[in-house]
Amino acid sequence: MFAVTNIDDILVLALFFGQAAGRRSAEIRVAAGQYLGFLAILAASVVGALGAGLLPDSVIPYLGLLPLLLGIRAAWQVWRHHDDADEDARGTDSSAGPSILAVAAVTFANGGDNIGVYVPVFTTSGIGGMVVHCLVFLVLVAVWCALGRFFATRPLVARALSRWGHIVLPIVLIGIGLLILVEGGAFGL
Repeated sequence: MFAVTNIDDILVLALFFGQAAGRRSAEIRVAAGQYLGFLAILAASVVGALGAGLLPDSVIPYLGLLPLLLGIRAAWQVWRHHDDADEDARGTDSSAGPSILAVAAVTFANGGDNIGVYVPVFTTSGIGGMVVHCLVFLVLVAVWCALGRFFATRPLVARALSRWGHIVLPIVLIGIGLLILVEGGAFGL
């Protein structure tokens, strides 16, 4: 259940770890942001399972605005710095990597499918089952972070991320945001 609802996060994590480019503090921020975002997903799922209904269904599609705006911001930074010699030579932004809140926002916004799957499972599994699911999922977040970092550090992938990651990340974030908005019916389609 975790793998099916989080398979897309591996690509996003690889992109974020690619931005971190071996800087330990930036890699820790990526992992911390992934945990923070996933904890928010679990909190929403637990509250939903307990019947409190954290967000009305009509609001959920608009969570797509978070990655959409982050993607637009990242695209703006790429466009604004397209003449930088450092960027042309390395293919990356010279910033310290993604922030914890940026990673958490993308993780949470991309977690609508997680919440949609986890709420009914948590509802039927009872308090004990819910606690076990949450603990297992938190362990699996570490596995997902390790996989994202692994993919980002493979020489072929690392070269591609180094050269194209600053362009691919905004495209992926904008795509995720639009997908959440469209699939959720935010545009009435």
